[in-house]
Amino acid sequence: MADERTGPPKAAIGCFMLPLGAASGAMIAVLLSKIVAYFTKAPSCPDIPTCDWHVYAGVGALLGGLSLPALVLRRLSQPAPPENDNRG
Repeated sequence: MADERTGPPKAAIGCFMLPLGAASGAMIAVLLSKIVAYFTKAPSCPDIPTCDWHVYAGVGALLGGLSLPALVLRRLSQPAPPENDNRG
């Protein structure tokens, strides 16, 4: 039967991708905050990347936590490409 699925359900994969996307989005956003602080010559705070890193990390986590699961689920929803046995 072609309609039978194997592997974990899509919702489980999406839930697994949520914290991974949030963590990666937050890290990228904090790097972006460091770049913005360099170019705007923002005051530096000791022992942390920038004084407002939490704002960037929150926005990055939100964007990453929403976009990575959406992209993964979108890719999983696409039909498999047809198998081509013609090896020429």
